[in-house]
Amino acid sequence: MKINKNIIKELTDYLNEFNLTEIEYTDKDTKIKVSKSNQAVSVGASVPKILDVDNSNVVSGTEVKSPIIGTAYLAAEPGAKKFAAVGKKIKKGETVMIVEAMKTMNHVPSTVDGIIKEICVEDGQPVEYGQTIIIVE
Repeated sequence: MKINKNIIKELTDYLNEFNLTEIEYTDKDTKIKVSKSNQAVSVGASVPKILDVDNSNVVSGTEVKSPIIGTAYLAAEPGAKKFAAVGKKIKKGETVMIVEAMKTMNHVPSTVDGIIKEICVEDGQPVEYGQTIIIVE
């Protein structure tokens, strides 16, 4: 099998250009997956790694994550009342945001009852699958 290096180069360029963590290309019987990794790969002797712990990013509460890739909207339409606001009490299943994907508006429900502690995305911001969109206590 001959690997087309141009496709890999192009996919790598897309990762960097669109700030993606992973991209996959499929064509007939060929499947190429390119992803970024924060892990260092070492060959030979192992060297102890010292980790700096940053406690400012410690999350308390339950994270509600985006179920799909798309564009996050905090309200049903521009100027309308927002679904979620910091300090608002919500119930499990209540819509906290809309994520638009391929012109389809997908309502994202809360996974728990509680009070919204933080909204982690801006209106109209692109979101990744699994990205935290709100934190509920």
